[in-house]
This record gives sequence, structure tokens and C-alpha cells, in this order.
Amino acid sequence: MTVHRTIELIAPSGYPHDPEAVHRALQRFHAQGHRVEGVEVTKRRYQRFAGTDGERAADLNRLADPARALPDIVLAVRGGYGAARILHGLDYEGLQRRLTDQPVALVGHSDFTAIQLALLARAGVKTFGGPMITSDFGAEELSEFTLQHFWSALTKPTMTVTGTTPQAHAVNVSGMLWGGNLAVLTSLIGTPYMPPVQGGILFLEDVNEQPFRVERMIYQLHLSGILAQQQALVLGDFSGGKAYDYDNGYDLHAMIEQVRSVIGIPVVTGLQFGHVHNMLTLPVGAEAHLVADAHGFKLNLSGYPTLA
Repeated sequence: MTVHRTIELIAPSGYPHDPEAVHRALQRFHAQGHRVEGVEVTKRRYQRFAGTDGERAADLNRLADPARALPDIVLAVRGGYGAARILHGLDYEGLQRRLTDQPVALVGHSDFTAIQLALLARAGVKTFGGPMITSDFGAEELSEFTLQHFWSALTKPTMTVTGTTPQAHAVNVSGMLWGGNLAVLTSLIGTPYMPPVQGGILFLEDVNEQPFRVERMIYQLHLSGILAQQQALVLGDFSGGKAYDYDNGYDLHAMIEQVRSVIGIPVVTGLQFGHVHNMLTLPVGAEAHLVADAHGFKLNLSGYPTLA
């Protein structure tokens, strides 16, 4: 039996540059019988943003209004840039009162990482790193993998994520799963919006960043003491960085080996998360158990919101 959901759109960052992608996504949701609210946010424009800072913050703050029924899913339209500009304007106390232990899924990735980490840090609200309207649900060719994993993650109280990439060392650790986009996450170091995660399992992804830039940001996490507090670092997709002759053999693999040699915690690779066509949906703030060896890895997850 198909369950019809209420999906509320929010646009905390950039505006959609392809209206056709929005149209495709809406058509697909409507064809499945879902109700989509907040479509007007896809049409707002202010400079390079999907509305003014006040408008974009209001999208999220509406969720704190007890007079409004909560949707099942709160879905980010796209990433880009702009979430950092509204973090100070969010009603964390109201969002905590309204969303804690409720069957509501807030979903997005990329620039949405700033919202997710701020909600975790200031309100203890758990969210999902996952697909968005324009790049995923509105893609010309919809990924069946992305779609199936999205609905499975949002409706089942436990999930297991596996990978077949052979790992350099055996790993068997437990902790809170957290993370997201590397550039966005590192930009929050030293702010009140970086969650103080002790003993966590940190997952990272990024796009269009050279290996040396990725390394520099991971070093910032290392030198600031954040990585030393984690049980493991799990790397997702880092596509889009170009190779240059000047790199002289220094590539993503060399970068990972360098990071592995200095950070003092296990590094697991091959997580199917990031700016990729076939993408996992991962609960940020969930309880996690990670096992890895020469045959791949297994990540068991629980303790996150699921839809009623």
C-alpha cells in the first residue's frame, strides 16, 4: 500500500536555476499521490539566493509554529550557498519544542549541512543527509537507488548501509553519526553552530574541490582537535576536482593516505554519499555501529526519526 505524504519545500540557500527540474520533481511527487506545500519558495529570487535572509529563515521557523500541522517531510530545494547567513535567525528553542521526537524528516545535503549541524548543536534535532528537489528528485533520469533508499531510510527504524571498497585496516566502532559537506562543516568550526560531538563517526563529502583543498580542510578538522574526538572518519564522494601536471602524482588516493597517516583514527572510504546520482540517505545524529575490513564496510544505524 502506498502511503501519501505531505512534503513541505524549503529554500535556505540558492534558487533553482532549472525550473524544469522543479517541475519534474513536483510531477513525480504528485503522481505518487503526495501533497507538496511551499512550492512558492522555488520561485523566489534575491541576488543569488532563494529569497532574502528573512524569507529563507522564515521557511524553517514556520515549523516551530504550534498552530500549523507538521508535514511528514521537509525537503530542501537545492544547496549552493546562503544557509550560513540565516543560522543566527532560526528559532532554535521553538524548533526544539516542536520537532524533538516527532515523526518529521528534514532532508537535504551540500549547503544544507549548515542547517543540519546548527539544529543538532542548538536544538538536538536529528535530520537526514539526502536527496534534494532540483539535483535529485528533479533529475532528467531519476535514480531508482536514490528513491528507494530515501523512502526506506525515512520509514524504517533501523537501516544498514554497506560498501564493497576494501579497507586498509579493520574497524569496529560505535558512536553518533554526523557530518555532511566538508567545506560547509569546516566553516562552522569555532561557531556556536558546530555540534560538540565526542566519540562520533564523522562522514564527509564535497564536490569540485582539488585534493589539496580537501586535505587542507581535513587538516583544519585535525588541527582544531575535532578529529581526535571521533571514533572514525568515513569519506563519501569527492568528485569534480581536476588533475594538474603540477600535482605530480598527488591525487585523491595520495591525499587519503596522507590523512590516514596523521589523524590517528580509522579512515573508511567508499560511502555512496555526496553529489552523486545514486545516493544514500543518512540520518545525522543517529546511533551508529561501523565495521570494516578488507572486504568492505557495514554501517548499522538506529535512533533517528521515522515517518508515522
